[in-house]
Amino acid sequence: MSDDAYEYHDYDASDRDDDGASREGRGGPERTFAALPPARGRGFATSWWGLAWLKALEDTALDGEQLKKGRRLAREGRVGAVSVRPGRITAVVRDRDGTAHRGDVLLQRLGPGAWDRFLDMAVDRAGHIAALLDREMPPHLVEDAAGAGVDLLPGIGDLEPECTCGAWDHCPHSGALCYQVARLLDEDPFVLLLLRGRDERRLLDELQVRSTACAARDADGWAPETARDAGREVRGVPAGEAFAADGILPPLPAPPPVPAEPGPGPSLDTEAGPVPGIDPPALEVLAADSAVRAHRMLLDALVPGHGGQPLPVELTPRQDAVRLAADARPEPWIASRLAAGSGRQRAELAAAVDAWRYGGVAALTVLEEEWEPDADALARARAQLASAWETGERPTLRAGGRSRWTVVGADVQLRFDRDGRWWPYRKERGRWVPAGPSDDDPASALAGAGGAVPDGMG
Repeated sequence: MSDDAYEYHDYDASDRDDDGASREGRGGPERTFAALPPARGRGFATSWWGLAWLKALEDTALDGEQLKKGRRLAREGRVGAVSVRPGRITAVVRDRDGTAHRGDVLLQRLGPGAWDRFLDMAVDRAGHIAALLDREMPPHLVEDAAGAGVDLLPGIGDLEPECTCGAWDHCPHSGALCYQVARLLDEDPFVLLLLRGRDERRLLDELQVRSTACAARDADGWAPETARDAGREVRGVPAGEAFAADGILPPLPAPPPVPAEPGPGPSLDTEAGPVPGIDPPALEVLAADSAVRAHRMLLDALVPGHGGQPLPVELTPRQDAVRLAADARPEPWIASRLAAGSGRQRAELAAAVDAWRYGGVAALTVLEEEWEPDADALARARAQLASAWETGERPTLRAGGRSRWTVVGADVQLRFDRDGRWWPYRKERGRWVPAGPSDDDPASALAGAGGAVPDGMG
């Protein structure tokens, strides 16, 4: 660290105004915060930088029991008004018996060179200035400052205690003061910057001056193109810093609730005509379909054990046309285009959509492909058909292909697939169409087809 990184100063309480307002005096700017109410039922820090402050305290203190006592005093509201000025925070803390002690905690001020580097870094990144104005201190601001050789947050041993109780390490009084300051930091990171040596007004004024000068240089065509500047824009976070932040950063927030339904699709009906080759209505259908698929994928991902499930089968264009028609329920003219694009008639697409809704790819395969079972598979199918019904209840079945059996006297059919499942079909307008989902039992599958099935012996 360079010699100008830090400055060491002490201050006199007489530099304060009577009303405790921020001002510049012999000790520099100062802010006084009224005593905070008890913190029962809540933590002392919720922001990551407030937690970093407490971690520096807890890692520094040699006696954890003293910190516990200090935390209890702060939680009970026994910390008086807190004075914050460069390099020092001060407050009167009362023990449970009413005894008052003045506690101080010192933190090194940043030197002029360090402030110059911090200001230059902040001006180079407009987002850092915006974050500070929103009373935020994002991790990348601290990381970029560290990359410029400026440590904003305290580390182990940086919080030095002083107390009228005579303790040489952190005592309950200095500990209570630090816990209270964590609450102030949560609300306003400028409290930390004031401790490091710059009050809010001066800091923002200096940023404004530098931003104006930078804009003027840019207007004159000057832009930094050095290797150092280029490298700084793409600098990552060293692994050591990332691991060190593990105990500081708060846990990730709970994910937001899943929307009840997919979001509405976009409207591409604009006054300007479409680019040649682009079909806006068709594009609207595809965008709406993407929303439906994303919603379904999110629901699937939240199901316990999802990570152990096999990856979905990649669809062919012909299969995906059926899925799109089933999910999107498109207008007739879109359905006609999907049918033509997939090599089907409209009625064939309608039957394919029914199959898809009953069982996805497996059901679609049963509709459009007839397979030849080997001898063992055929024997298993016949055995299942023979034992599926009670005596006298089995319908008369006629083989209509090696994997299909039609009920004699009824327009219903059973189809046997490669996985040993049975699918019901019904004849409508001279065409066999899916009539229900699959079942391992042929009798149950046939019952799902609906309609009258005559009894008889096969």
